[in-house]
Amino acid sequence: MSDKIEKSVITASDYENKDVNDKILLNIRDLEQKTHFLYEGKKSQRRVLILLRENGSMTQREMTEKLNVKPASASEVLTKLANKGFIIRVPSSIDKRTMVISLTDEGAKIADEAYRYRSLRIVEMLSCFDDEEKDVLLSLLEKMNTD
Repeated sequence: MSDKIEKSVITASDYENKDVNDKILLNIRDLEQKTHFLYEGKKSQRRVLILLRENGSMTQREMTEKLNVKPASASEVLTKLANKGFIIRVPSSIDKRTMVISLTDEGAKIADEAYRYRSLRIVEMLSCFDDEEKDVLLSLLEKMNTD
């Protein structure tokens, strides 16, 4: 697919003229964007809070690996969250140069809200499928991801 088409909005007629492989790719790309918004929220701060909610305390290095972001980007988000009082950073008992990041009580409340919102949105997004269709979709996605 050309860069021009990837960067522009695909019109209905452009879409109809694509072969099945391009249509699949376009749909996967569009779903990835929607899923990213629904799963993690638009803001990276919410993404970090949910990650901490799901995994507990973790180092900044662990966080950057799980989020697949650059350390500088993670550091900026963590500073904002610390300034809001949503996280705390304490030196590791094993290596004092390593900071361990944890949710504060207030951060845990915000993370819980974000997680509940994400869960509701995912249910809403998948509501167009019945249980059998969800099983088929899951099977196809797993097959594609393991290939």
